[in-house]
Amino acid sequence: MKNKKSLSTVIATVLLILLVTVATAIVWVFVNNIVSERTKGVQSCFDVESSGKVTINNYYTCFNSTAGEVQFSINIGDAEIDSLVIFILVGGNSRSFTLTNIDNIAADGLRPYKGIDTDAVKLPGKNEGRTYVANFPGVEKVDWIKIAPVIDKKQCDSSDATYEIDSCALLAS
Repeated sequence: MKNKKSLSTVIATVLLILLVTVATAIVWVFVNNIVSERTKGVQSCFDVESSGKVTINNYYTCFNSTAGEVQFSINIGDAEIDSLVIFILVGGNSRSFTLTNIDNIAADGLRPYKGIDTDAVKLPGKNEGRTYVANFPGVEKVDWIKIAPVIDKKQCDSSDATYEIDSCALLAS
């Protein structure tokens, strides 16, 4: 009789250990899936921000105080982004523009370089660059331009910024 009691204690201990192991595995799978989903977008943003794949081309970025325009150029390297938000601060007033891959979208106050105000603006493609012109009547000085990519419907932090924007008259000479 005593041997039967000790055998049932061993079986109970083994079953308890098995139950705890199975419960731990179930909780781990559940938590791991949640953490993976939440960090996927963050990892994509980090890859784009840290690698310099979405940048402002300072060579083609300037302001024209006579025409009241800010010209800026965006380069996209080997990166897949949904859209790009451009922030421009002029004389304490900030404006933002969103560039997407959708054709025939005209943005109020933004046009392609060498285009007219009603022309559609489009995000540069992969390994491509484009130049745009934003209207800022009476612009005397541009404080800064920042860009932030949008990946998987999540806006990332600023991937690039420029704080010294020269007059376009200096670029022409």
